Amino acid sequence: MKKTLTALTLLPVALVLSTAAAAPRISAQSIIVNPTEPDLGVQVWVDRDTSGTRTPNYAVGDKIRIFTTVTSDAYVYLFNVNPDGSIDQILPNRYASGGNFVKANTVKQFPSQGDRFTFDIGGPYGVNKVLALASKAPLNLDQVSSFKSGQPFADVQVRGQENLAQALSIVVNPIPDDNWVTDTVAYNVAGRVVAQPAPQPQVPVVDIDITITIRPFSGAQNVRTQSVNGGTRTEFSANSSLRAVYNYYEGELLRQGYTLQNRDADSSTIEGTFVKGRDVTTVEVKQRSSRFEVNITRR
Repeated sequence: MKKTLTALTLLPVALVLSTAAAAPRISAQSIIVNPTEPDLGVQVWVDRDTSGTRTPNYAVGDKIRIFTTVTSDAYVYLFNVNPDGSIDQILPNRYASGGNFVKANTVKQFPSQGDRFTFDIGGPYGVNKVLALASKAPLNLDQVSSFKSGQPFADVQVRGQENLAQALSIVVNPIPDDNWVTDTVAYNVAGRVVAQPAPQPQVPVVDIDITITIRPFSGAQNVRTQSVNGGTRTEFSANSSLRAVYNYYEGELLRQGYTLQNRDADSSTIEGTFVKGRDVTTVEVKQRSSRFEVNITRR
């Protein structure tokens, strides 16, 4: 018999992170992020927006799936912050697929394809947030949530994204700066089916063919894109590191079902080779000062 979980009312919970060595930075959305640029990367998205950059609409009763991936082996903690301030812990949970250790460059899905339940949207209406916190070491969440006897999901003891941020900042305090990272995604719960608005990207979308659509790196400025043999070349300026820019593009391909086959790196260039069916795609990221060149090529 298929079990249905009616809305834990999901959402990208306000993300909080703080470290012992560096003070966390609070974004305009009151989300705390790691102020450093760790090698570890995490991404979270929902089934109606694989880019993770928009806020798709869901009606009450719709089924939703949440996905996450990491660039290194890590423990991933997923929380929802609902419009009314209540918070749900998605991962870890006590179902068979509820473990939160995720291998590098693999995609964790909730519910998983083998689960005998679905995750259904319920009230309250409004924008929800889902927070993914990834750590190279397991975290102690005793001050944040607890499991009760017979319950598959933990009860979260804090309310509101600011309080969650404060609680998580204590949790990650003992963790080295480069050992944790966060990501968030949002979606809207409406009372009826709402037509999805056409996306309005701030920068051009790079289309290699119908199977690859990648938006330029978040924060990119002075973007120039041109077609080259078998792919595209994008040049831009960004206040970021070579590793962070490469991780972004690697994550975009992983979201679209590609598997990392090989990665090579030196002080100024990182190149990854990805496979999806018969398609082989390479991503080469070069850095010269604050200027980046990204070459995406189909073989």
